[in-house]
Amino acid sequence: MTELQTLQAQGPQPGDRVVVAMSGGVDSSVAAALLHERGCEVIGITLSLWEDPDPCGPEGGCCTPEDILDARRVCADIGIRHFLLNYRAPFQEEVIEPFVAAYQAGETPNPCVRCNNHLKFDLLVQRTREIESPWLATGHYAQVLRDTEGTPRLFKGADVRKDQSYFLHGTPVDSLKMLCFPLGGMDKAEVRESAERLNVRTRAKPDSQDVCFIPGGDTEAFLRRQGGAAPPGDIVDESGKVLGSHQGVHGFTIGQRRGIGVAQGKPLYVKRIDAARRRLVVATADRLEVHELFATEWNWIRRPAEGEKLFARVRYRSSATPVKSFSDSAAFSIQLGEPASAVAAGQAVVLYGGERGREVLGGGTLTLPPDIS
Repeated sequence: MTELQTLQAQGPQPGDRVVVAMSGGVDSSVAAALLHERGCEVIGITLSLWEDPDPCGPEGGCCTPEDILDARRVCADIGIRHFLLNYRAPFQEEVIEPFVAAYQAGETPNPCVRCNNHLKFDLLVQRTREIESPWLATGHYAQVLRDTEGTPRLFKGADVRKDQSYFLHGTPVDSLKMLCFPLGGMDKAEVRESAERLNVRTRAKPDSQDVCFIPGGDTEAFLRRQGGAAPPGDIVDESGKVLGSHQGVHGFTIGQRRGIGVAQGKPLYVKRIDAARRRLVVATADRLEVHELFATEWNWIRRPAEGEKLFARVRYRSSATPVKSFSDSAAFSIQLGEPASAVAAGQAVVLYGGERGREVLGGGTLTLPPDIS
């Protein structure tokens, strides 16, 4: 018997009260419908997080009136209660402001991680406890399994193309105990089939592909509307030679080639962003490889066993890189067995282990090496 086969999925039982975080999309709608079908007492909660104050901004985005209405109608169809919570102030403080500040500092933030850490699996967990629900469910593609002692452990979703475990690495173990991901063992096709079978009204709704508060994906335009545009500066090579100019470091990230507008016989990419001096340092692709990662705000879900094979993922869509060793005695650092490329401060780094590298052990926020931070 493999280690994974010894772990159990312990979810809500018939009659259990379950709060479901509902965005108005198909995934959270199906999660609510499946739990109701199981015989749970389901309560839908939608978080009102953001509304662009600029009337000239793009339409759509996070918690639009249409999404909120969809969530409310789905709950009405199922026959469950629905509540709308105004979390705009904490979302502004914990997600929007750090997002803008990070780009101004030359970093590439991950707002979904901050939203999960500070709102969904902190404030919403608190609210779930207040209404005496032992469970909080979401539409994430991830799995919580329990070992023989009942300790919850976080794993990748069964659908590797939709797996969202990377975004959940900051979840406290105390919160993980009450989390339920009904879609974790399903692939997207099965979710759509369940939506059809259960006649969920959002069954044909397309998946969101952008940061929820930046519909259309134009991050630079969003930052300008938020007053986060940085001033112009120089593009330099690694020796400091000026090669050209840029319109603000907020418009670039590590590994970016598009928009640089300079070349030296070979394609050049952003290697480092020196926001203090308003400089983009560019280099050839081979110069972007690193063998050591540094992180802050580290959260352990399960510490690795001695000799356990570890893998690090530095971007949501990147493949995992084997880990040689790690140290958390002072600053958290990871020695890689193979080089990673285009590592950007502000992004998440997540350690995976366990059987076939499917278990999330912990994660943190990538930062610059101590000598250049």
